[in-house]
Amino acid sequence: MQCYTELTPPTAVTHSVTLQLVPGQGINLAVAKASLLQVFKTKVVSAELDASATLNGANTTKTATAGRYDSRLVNDDDGFEASFLGGDNIAARADRANSAKLVLVAEVTLPGTITGLARIKKPSGSSSGGTDCLLLSFRDARLSLVEWNVERNTLETVSIHYYEQEELVGSPWVAPLHHYPTLLIADPASRCAALKFSERNLAILPFKQPDEDMDMDNWDEELDGPRPKKDLAGATANGASTIEDTPYSPSFVLRLSKLEASLLHPVHLAFLHEYRDPTIGVLSSTKTASNSVGHKDHFTYMVFTLDLQQRASTTILAVNGLPQDLFRVVALPAPVGGALLVGANELIHIDQSGKSNGIAVNPLTKQTTSFSLVDQSDLDLRLEGCAIDVLAAELGEFLLVLNDGRMGLLTFRIDGRTVSGLSIKMLGPEAGGNVIQSRVTTLSRIGRSTVFVGSEEGDSVLLGWSRRQGQAQKKKSRIQDVDLDLDLDDEDLEDDDDDDLYGEESTSPEQAISAAKAVKSGELNFRIHDRLLSIAPIQKMTYGQSVTLPDSEEERNSQGVRSDLQLVSAVGRGKASALAIMNLAIQPKIIGRFEFPEARGFWTVCAKKPIPKTLVGDKGPMSNDYDTSGQHHKFMIVAKVDLDGYETSDVYALTAAGFESLTGTEFEPAAGFTVEAGTMGKDSRILQVLKSEVRCYDGDLGLSQIVPMQDEETGAEPRVRTASIADPFLLLLRDDFSVFIAEMSPKLLELEEMEKEDQILINTKWLTGCLYTDTNGVFADEAAGKTAKDNILMFLLSTSGVLYIYRLPDLTKPVYVAEGLSYIPPGLSADYSARKGTAKESVAEILVADLGDTTHKSPYLILRHANDDLTLYQPYRLKANAGEPFSKSLFFQKVPNSTFAKAPEEKPVDDDEPHNAQRFLPMRRCSNISGYSTVFLPGSSPSFILKTSKSSPRVLGLQGSGVQAMSSFHTEGCEHGFIYADTNGIARVTQIPTDSSYAELGISVKKIPVGVDTQSVAFHPPTQAYVVGCNELEPFELPKDDDYHKEWARENITFKPMVDRGMLKLLSGITWTVIDTVEMEPCETVLCVETLNLEVSESTNERKQLIAVGTALTKGEDLPTRGRVYVFDIADVIPEPGKPETSKKLKLVAKEDIPRGAVTALSEVGTQGLMLVAQGQKCMVRGLKEDGTLLPVAFMDMNCYVTSVKELPGTGLCLMADAFKGVWFTGYTEEPYKMMLFGKSSTRMEVLNADFLPDGKELYIVASDADGHLHILQFDPEHPKSLQGHLLLHRTTFNTGAHHPTSSLLLPAAYPTSSPSYPSSTDEKENPPHILLLASPTGLLATLRPLQENAYRRLSSLAVQLTNALPHPAGLNPKGYRLPSPSASASMQLPGVDAGIGRNIVDGKVLERFMELGTGKRQEIAGRAGYMVSATNGGGVNPTGSGKMMGTAAGNGSLSLMGLKGQEAGGWSGRRLEGSWEGFWGGVGWGIFER
Repeated sequence: MQCYTELTPPTAVTHSVTLQLVPGQGINLAVAKASLLQVFKTKVVSAELDASATLNGANTTKTATAGRYDSRLVNDDDGFEASFLGGDNIAARADRANSAKLVLVAEVTLPGTITGLARIKKPSGSSSGGTDCLLLSFRDARLSLVEWNVERNTLETVSIHYYEQEELVGSPWVAPLHHYPTLLIADPASRCAALKFSERNLAILPFKQPDEDMDMDNWDEELDGPRPKKDLAGATANGASTIEDTPYSPSFVLRLSKLEASLLHPVHLAFLHEYRDPTIGVLSSTKTASNSVGHKDHFTYMVFTLDLQQRASTTILAVNGLPQDLFRVVALPAPVGGALLVGANELIHIDQSGKSNGIAVNPLTKQTTSFSLVDQSDLDLRLEGCAIDVLAAELGEFLLVLNDGRMGLLTFRIDGRTVSGLSIKMLGPEAGGNVIQSRVTTLSRIGRSTVFVGSEEGDSVLLGWSRRQGQAQKKKSRIQDVDLDLDLDDEDLEDDDDDDLYGEESTSPEQAISAAKAVKSGELNFRIHDRLLSIAPIQKMTYGQSVTLPDSEEERNSQGVRSDLQLVSAVGRGKASALAIMNLAIQPKIIGRFEFPEARGFWTVCAKKPIPKTLVGDKGPMSNDYDTSGQHHKFMIVAKVDLDGYETSDVYALTAAGFESLTGTEFEPAAGFTVEAGTMGKDSRILQVLKSEVRCYDGDLGLSQIVPMQDEETGAEPRVRTASIADPFLLLLRDDFSVFIAEMSPKLLELEEMEKEDQILINTKWLTGCLYTDTNGVFADEAAGKTAKDNILMFLLSTSGVLYIYRLPDLTKPVYVAEGLSYIPPGLSADYSARKGTAKESVAEILVADLGDTTHKSPYLILRHANDDLTLYQPYRLKANAGEPFSKSLFFQKVPNSTFAKAPEEKPVDDDEPHNAQRFLPMRRCSNISGYSTVFLPGSSPSFILKTSKSSPRVLGLQGSGVQAMSSFHTEGCEHGFIYADTNGIARVTQIPTDSSYAELGISVKKIPVGVDTQSVAFHPPTQAYVVGCNELEPFELPKDDDYHKEWARENITFKPMVDRGMLKLLSGITWTVIDTVEMEPCETVLCVETLNLEVSESTNERKQLIAVGTALTKGEDLPTRGRVYVFDIADVIPEPGKPETSKKLKLVAKEDIPRGAVTALSEVGTQGLMLVAQGQKCMVRGLKEDGTLLPVAFMDMNCYVTSVKELPGTGLCLMADAFKGVWFTGYTEEPYKMMLFGKSSTRMEVLNADFLPDGKELYIVASDADGHLHILQFDPEHPKSLQGHLLLHRTTFNTGAHHPTSSLLLPAAYPTSSPSYPSSTDEKENPPHILLLASPTGLLATLRPLQENAYRRLSSLAVQLTNALPHPAGLNPKGYRLPSPSASASMQLPGVDAGIGRNIVDGKVLERFMELGTGKRQEIAGRAGYMVSATNGGGVNPTGSGKMMGTAAGNGSLSLMGLKGQEAGGWSGRRLEGSWEGFWGGVGWGIFER
């Protein structure tokens, strides 16, 4: 069988909501990306770099007023316009200078497809942490209520609700449940939530209110006695609530027809604001959609009030005769109120009394409805797929975003408490009206002046706005600033917390609105503050080559650090379309390259020059040479080992041109091998740690102090193994497992050894340790009053695996001791204890470092294992009670990491040459490399640990061979770069490219904007160029010369329908610019572009790689669709001056008109250079003739519409997928030319994509249908049920959820060669292994890989064990998620003869969570699954004892994609796919432990 593994997370944002989820963080943003839930907080950063002015004391004369605004800005939980509280100048300046950024708080991968998010406000007095709960809805009518668990620092499931029972949805005339979209809505006051599912079912989930347990309405104190008081504090005493344990009441399901008999065809519904009881507005139709053609104005809007106790409803109002193109109900907050009905051609507002106001937004409205509307048809808007959200409710301003990204301002005219009209004003480019590039799926307002714009078709953005105000308006902004929070939601207005802050309200609502208008009127200006990377939807994939200019310096420098091949995908839609160039490893930008074989360590420093006495005065030195803030590095210390094994150290001066050796200083090269170097004494001293001593130099490398490593009591001279520097402290770990701790005196600038007052420091053997300067206050001791500045901590790990933390300079006792670190638990605390006999993990090094970017950094505890695998822990704090020690409030949470180190290359070591032995290379902290605060892992698996403010930490490899020396490198010629020396003796000065993203997806992604909707992409190897098939919308023109319709020539309308017009763009692989464009005819759409190796000469049989293009000409329903096949060559032309990349141009070689049917797919076929063309209802084999025609030689009749055509290269075995009629497996022969049908699947399967997956001598067919199912089919004519092969065997079906594989790429793979359970090299040559790369519209990449039988059985057993052992978020079932959905399987006919025998595809997403467990639990589960558990070397569960499940290509079998062999015709013979693609799937796709 196979293993399915998700390589990258989904990136298409489907839903979002703002709520107060995590305590102390203000407003959180919850974002759903199909099966991924992310929670963000917001942070305000300065857009102007004025930090240096602040440091130099320029802002020390701030007024008390400004200080008050600044403090408010720090604690502004509601938003980012804190300056609105007063001070017009400060308000204007802060509005321009500040930007809002998203910071990731948590992310959870869910085994389900999210279909809705809703905020549920907790009752006041709730004992749990946050102020809100999050309600999630999933496909197939499921709800989960989750809240934030403060103690575990994660989301916790409160309740789960299922409504997929047969009695609810099982009617004979009702379609299956998955055919209907689910809709989740919540009451603005959080009294209940509703889930619409099936055709007309509504599930109501009531929530408890504070006074719900007692009915006080009819209480009579004379008869019933004194009114009892509720004790909310004791309601949950001892975990037993005296009211109710659950925050919700039992849910119930209503048929919409019970609310009103005429609600037979509901369209949309929403809860409304400003009602005492939960009130719902329902838009419905009196006719079915199929029966409404020719009828106008048959929609009805009705408002119902729900009685949750009696489960009844009351009709408040009904409005009939509404236009039939309405599709959404938008509830509007006060003071507008009511509901906005959104249609394709109009907007209609219905207030609480039923009064309607509407506008027509295009000329078509008059033809579609007779409803009374205000005419704004000159806007020519199309409202399908638009989104609407609040900008300023008190001003009646709402943001309108169209489906093409254009923005408009929707304004309601309010007279008193009624709405008298509405209007739309489109925003121009000068106001930022074009900053959104794609269709919007969700809008969520954050704070006062920012909104999150989520999209499925491009990057999601955080949008901010400001207003251009005149001086008179600015003066008025000082009036009544207490009333400026009026644009919050109703539930926020009901919260009385702000009353205590701002005092009692003394103004009427009308006065408040007028005051707010005085402040907030003005022209709006929008700009993007932040964005979330997206590669969704992935339209097409291909592989290309990394290209540089021939014989250029870049080509010479990039040798060995550029992957030969890269994955190129056409992503996005519309103006957001782009090409995404993806690599597994970081491709560094090389500034310089030189041979440096003796280098074993680099350290770059920037130190102050010693200040001459003549310059010392009252004001201090005046030169920049005596200040290091923001300066470039000045010196580089290099540790060397020559060919004879002699260890030395040299120092170099760094210049703009490079570096040069320094002489004439007191630096002594022969002193020995440098272990560590850095600066201390506020950059006044350069520290050089040698194996036997520590040397201190001044800023001119004048020797100031030598500290020898000698024990005064024993006389021993231990050697230094590793060192850590955190000014003013120094930590040395020596080879006798002792520690040396020193402090530099601030006045004398001399190192003095600190007295080890704690006997633990003296008597314990220490394995590793580090110093950490806590700049974020995560480890601050509030009880002791320690500030972040003096909070330097020392982390030490003993040889027995106990973690000690000391707060320097206090060495009397540790502030934190954790004995369970070596067990690698999921959560680490001071009182964690493992079961007796649990094996420990071997930890080689620990490091605490800040990870992040310029927006946000946070500390992580990084564990490095003996085999270079990494485990990351994130520290978090709980609020400590008075008198509790620091250790009770500090916890560590394991961060998921599915990336594993490569196995080191085994080199023969000569016993006579000990210097060739493997040297331990510690991890390096780097504070700023291309804006990243990162950690570098040297060795055979060089990697960076990268993190951005919007992502979790990711481990990304560095392209090339192993690294034996590395340091940050910041000079004028290489800003914020790094220098490293590899194991081949080559040193490189490099930068991490800033035009690529890394941490968001865990791979290197570079997006090249195309700006036009991109359908497909193909790489042309001979010219190393890319051909992109695009389609652009243009107005449809009726043919003026039609003989049968003379009236068409007189047509004169302004609002014309839009149709696609295709074009081909030729992109240079060097500069990624468009160098040629070919436009198609009007109404001609590009459907497919392929690079094919075709025969161009019948006499010489010469072959050439050409570009084949398939198109469709669609000019309306009354005319047949026609197709065309184009064949282009890329010819050499004279380039434009100064643009050598423009030396290529598309040249038309052949063009063939297809009279019936579009050309939907193309492929090579056979061995004679012919092409297989899917044209309409036929698949035809054609050959290119020298006269420019395409000669048909064989064909196969198909049924409806061919979505995919594939050939197993060089075999003639073809696969054809039909959009409605399943999969056809055929064979093609050349003598004679003929196509034969071998087998078919079921004729009731909607196939989006199909591909081959060879597995040894067996051939599988993978088909994905419209419901997201992967069907594994097999052609086996010997099976008795297959009717001699005419019916394909159905092996299994696997549910991918929302990640429908719409594109695939069959790639050769490589098995590990050292395992006896895998095929031998002979078998591999005869039947090379393959892997199937899958892409989905959600931006997710996945792989499907065949497994050997023994590996499949063990992995299946392991997945079952993990499913039972791991907690699953939102109460979902991973096993049930991967099975065909119940509603779909009930109506789905099996795609072939059932021959699965209960076997299923292994879910790699479950296997990936294996590393979330502690060492003991991993051993236990691996043993149950049949793997051998090693009791040596720390108790690992694989032969190397690393404790990891997946290995490496040379070790225990993680995947490596070594060569695209067997495709000589495609030009890939002998190529190697560099970049260790095995990390793409994290090793979970292939097996692993040996018995």
